[in-house]
Amino acid sequence: MSIIVQIKEKAKTLGNKIVLPEATDERVIRAAAGVVEEKLGTPVLVGNAETIEKFAANLGVSLEGVEIIDPKTTEKLASYVEKLCELRAKKGMTPEEAERLLTSDVNFFGAMMVKMGDVAGMVSGSDSPTANVLRAGLQVVGTKPGVKTVSSVFLMELKYNVETYGEILVFGDCAVIPEPTSEQLADIASEAALTAKTVAGLEPKVALMSFSTKGSARHESVDVVKRAGEILRERNADFAFEEELQADAALVASVGVKKAPNSEVAGHANVVIFPNLAAGNIGYKLVQRLANAEAYGPLIQGLAAPINDLSRGCSVKDIIDLTAITSVQAGN
Repeated sequence: MSIIVQIKEKAKTLGNKIVLPEATDERVIRAAAGVVEEKLGTPVLVGNAETIEKFAANLGVSLEGVEIIDPKTTEKLASYVEKLCELRAKKGMTPEEAERLLTSDVNFFGAMMVKMGDVAGMVSGSDSPTANVLRAGLQVVGTKPGVKTVSSVFLMELKYNVETYGEILVFGDCAVIPEPTSEQLADIASEAALTAKTVAGLEPKVALMSFSTKGSARHESVDVVKRAGEILRERNADFAFEEELQADAALVASVGVKKAPNSEVAGHANVVIFPNLAAGNIGYKLVQRLANAEAYGPLIQGLAAPINDLSRGCSVKDIIDLTAITSVQAGN
């Protein structure tokens, strides 16, 4: 059973509400109907109900089972405005500014629905830049207690050489932080390990990657990765990890035992932490294209509640899949 089928089965048992705020996008309308059809939970669209229903009808799409909330007329607006003013008080947010933002920016309105517990999570980005989605998430939902870093992972479902690498690998960070510090790399590793457990059902074995394995090369970028491992030890990380591993040493057992013979992770890693965004983005796309792997994500990590970002080139299937994943991230 593929990972997305497993995730969807779990989403069905949870029955969470997930807001899909970009209701002017045809793909989002079709995905909302698909979420209902697959019984993955309750999708919530944001906007004028009459306009959205007419749009759906013109597409030949039924919105039965889909909820629609209009920011301009909902009775919840007053409490949302009050909360946003509270959250942005240090920035001088006024009630008038808060109301304008919530009624004009669907990502901020959707994020506020998450913050107030009216939905379990949000999926957006089909019609918005990543920066807009993350800004709403950070300013409204905020980060988890004790977590400073917002990052991302992809779930990579392999079709070939599964006996060597396993069916699922978790790749991070591939979408958010261009040049992570050692502390950020440690944060990314910790959140990726949690995602591996809660979403993919893996027992995480985390490799912090480099072009050096255990002193085979010297460079300041290698030092950043080594320091990330030290930070994880200082934090008493509760998952298996190894820093400063090359890709072959991390993923191939015969190479791992030669290059890092005393490591329980080398050769058996299922969570791969790239040293920077260039490596991560290139790496996941190479595996996706050359190995014909399924890439689910990016899944945003570090926020206090799940808000996930779509590619603007996403398909209806991508939106449905990410909605199911978001529900599982949210849990009960």
